[in-house]
Amino acid sequence: MDLYPPREPYARGVLDVGDGHRLAWEESGAADGAPVLFLHGGPGAGFAPPHRRFFDPKRFRLIAFDQRGCGRSTPHACVDANTTDHLIGDIETLRVDRGVARWAVFGGSWGATLGLRYAQTYPARVAALILRGVFLGRRREIDWFLSGLGRFFPEAARAFYGHLPASERGDPLAAYHRRLTDPDPAVHGPAAAAWSYYEAYCSSLTPPTNGRFIGDPNAALAIARLEAHYFINDLFMAENVVLNNASRLKGVPGTIVQGRYDMICPLESADALAHAWPDAHFIIAPQAGHAAMEPGLRRALVDAVDGLKPRWNDGAWT
Repeated sequence: MDLYPPREPYARGVLDVGDGHRLAWEESGAADGAPVLFLHGGPGAGFAPPHRRFFDPKRFRLIAFDQRGCGRSTPHACVDANTTDHLIGDIETLRVDRGVARWAVFGGSWGATLGLRYAQTYPARVAALILRGVFLGRRREIDWFLSGLGRFFPEAARAFYGHLPASERGDPLAAYHRRLTDPDPAVHGPAAAAWSYYEAYCSSLTPPTNGRFIGDPNAALAIARLEAHYFINDLFMAENVVLNNASRLKGVPGTIVQGRYDMICPLESADALAHAWPDAHFIIAPQAGHAAMEPGLRRALVDAVDGLKPRWNDGAWT
């Protein structure tokens, strides 16, 4: 019982952020509780109901949204006007819309990247950061995802590369990007299935065994298309920008929870962040990979969130 019971949101809505994008948001837990923003991964993964279970519903006001192009936000799988700066702006727009002065930010994988960049841009708005599966958006991390994973998951890499003609396997990102942005479902659909299965297979200590494709094809398209879009554009960030701006996190307390055997986002990135950010508490889960619901990560994440409770007093963060 390392998660809180399932629950439904008490409020839902849609926020128009311009550029044709409308973001689906929700609030759950206690309306007068400590506000926490949940940032999902991907880019493109979307928020899922099980994510609510990391937060004590009697103590936290959980605010979550689907980033541009994914989940219930519209237009679906859209890459137009979809960059890191757009998403940072969306977070601020949502904060103002929901009447929050300061909030804690919880993010995993790409959500950790986005949370870090948001905190570096608006440090006064962030009461704390809780990060899982740290991804810093560096070129070496993108290259690892595309080619390094095959050293540990050769069967998954074989299927991932096997979707492409031999002549295009020298640049799999460009080849997949062309297919994933093709308007023809007969082209982008199979490419999205191949991409999303590769990622899912390599995310957990125990890889899935129930076929080539996991989940909803629409969700697969969003995560595959948006990841390819962001990766081919270097996450719309300068190289090493998170570590180079670590000083902007001074005074922002944080907890980094990292699976020892995280293959999607190897431990070295979390370690580098922890050493550049003195206000962070670094926890290595010894029997966990990348997926947030891995048993080795769940308890540590719940404990990290519960650790915020004493800091919420009389309706304000201390």
